[in-house]
Amino acid sequence: MNRVAAVDCGTNSIRLLVTEIDAEAGQQHDLDRRLRIVRLGQGVDATGRLADEALDRTMSALNEYVDIVRRFGVEQVRMVATSATRDASNAHRFVDGVRDILGVDPEVVSGDEEAALSFAGATRELGSEHPHPYLVVDIGGGSTEFVSGRTELEAARSVDIGSVRITERHFAADPPTAEQVAAARADIDVALDEAARTVPLREARTVVGLAGTITTIGAIQLGLSEYDSTKVHHARMPADAVAEISDRLLAASHEERAAIPVIHPGRLDVIAAGSLILRRVVERSGAGEVLVSERDILDGIAWSIAG
Repeated sequence: MNRVAAVDCGTNSIRLLVTEIDAEAGQQHDLDRRLRIVRLGQGVDATGRLADEALDRTMSALNEYVDIVRRFGVEQVRMVATSATRDASNAHRFVDGVRDILGVDPEVVSGDEEAALSFAGATRELGSEHPHPYLVVDIGGGSTEFVSGRTELEAARSVDIGSVRITERHFAADPPTAEQVAAARADIDVALDEAARTVPLREARTVVGLAGTITTIGAIQLGLSEYDSTKVHHARMPADAVAEISDRLLAASHEERAAIPVIHPGRLDVIAAGSLILRRVVERSGAGEVLVSERDILDGIAWSIAG
């Protein structure tokens, strides 16, 4: 078994997976999986720079993660950084901080490579009960990745819509006004038009949803009183449930969202925008349901090391 660590740093969160992988047997045994909301992409859409306080939060989380990596005696580490660090003019500060703490350079991957890693992580364990072609949808804070394929990736596109980006662009009120929601929907639809030029959104037989926005909505749909990844993983979320939850979150105040126990405090102000993105994706794809997956880009990164 090869003991590896994968780190994924996105616009809203930074996540760690420590796992043992037997590449020959195709087996994965997770030792630690965790998330910190650091909002690295705070204000990037408007300023083009990583905020000092956002960098501080991210480096604090990394210091915690490096202790875990050392405790487990990890042999190899790979860190992937996504949308916020692609967009920032001062990304070198982020890179230097990661190198000092973790001992490796973060790989600021393209949207297409990010999509490929997500597809590999999400579809590796899917069997015949989940027919392909697959459409894998990864809603992040700054971007959303669309990947389609059967046993391997066939088409991919990353577009600049995400829960943080849409919130900062459009949702000045809490809850957002009808006009703000309409403007956000129009922005999302333009991005979906762009994605559809590359990825055949309506041809999928199984739509797989990844990342915190979708897993949180899956937990809401299940009516969980506390988040349980074992129940969320591979839960089936009907299209009408996605629409109902999106309407509910868009109409809710911060206090009303905070009363929903499975929403992480760091997602309270952006989950409504994320739900609107998911709703429009489901409507545009014509999918009857979304298969929620806890396996995602972290797993793809881990297998890329082991492989």
